[in-house]
Amino acid sequence: MYLREIHAEKHIPTLYQFIKENPLGLLTTALDSNTFHSLQSSHIPWVLDNPDGEGTTELGTLRGHIARANPQAKSFIEAAKETRDGLTNADGSYTLTRDVLVIFNGPAHHYVTPKFYTGTKPATGKVVPTWNYSAVQVYGCATIFYETKADSTHTFLNKQIRDLTNHNEVETMGNKENPWAVEDAPESYIEILKKAIIGIQIEISDIGGKWKMSQESTVGDQEGVINGFAKLDTELGKEMSETVKASVHACLIADSDHPGSARNQTDSIAAPPLKFGLAWSVALRHQCDRPVFKLEHVQ
Repeated sequence: MYLREIHAEKHIPTLYQFIKENPLGLLTTALDSNTFHSLQSSHIPWVLDNPDGEGTTELGTLRGHIARANPQAKSFIEAAKETRDGLTNADGSYTLTRDVLVIFNGPAHHYVTPKFYTGTKPATGKVVPTWNYSAVQVYGCATIFYETKADSTHTFLNKQIRDLTNHNEVETMGNKENPWAVEDAPESYIEILKKAIIGIQIEISDIGGKWKMSQESTVGDQEGVINGFAKLDTELGKEMSETVKASVHACLIADSDHPGSARNQTDSIAAPPLKFGLAWSVALRHQCDRPVFKLEHVQ
């Protein structure tokens, strides 16, 4: 992922929070195979274990599961049985030697038409379309728990499906008082379903984020983008307008500390009410390498 400095998010706690708020990640692997495509990708919801958790690496661990019928899972099992591209562990799990990649996308992203650039377009016409979005990418070493009779597979899946369920019931759905639990389903039914999935654990070796929300544009063009999204009169347009406004305002305030900055125009864009989650609010404070917003401003 191309991480232009003005878009790059390097603050680790912010990246962790982004993943927890957007746990559906796209897992991509590259394994040699005569049976399956060497490149495979699958959308998987993940549990993130912070590095202060027991048994995690310096950058933390992702835990997920994937359908055994998925061609990507089949390529894992094929590699394991042929002892190819990896190493079989004493507990029966299999660790791939090649890095895997997981990409997490933010919920709000949108095409940006050149017509939004109300400063540059009428002045020079030198404008082209782009896309505003946010994402976090994770690289790491993956271990596969696929042997149905292995205690390691049973232990891993039991914990993973419960942790994943609890996180999404409580945090995603907001069911703090009476969340659905795995134990609410018949145990025999859960055991049948467990045989149809394999576990995957990724020890994170590298992590980075990108918040691309028109920070690189002139103030006039930023105002055009903010107003343009707002005038779409859609929920997504409104969310994009507020997100861009907060993002560019953060950088404008940061640059106001430097009188010589070409972007020292903090009076041009008023501070918006922050209506999005914790990850966004923290990111806006850290993206320009100087504190901007305080968490107590989040509504």
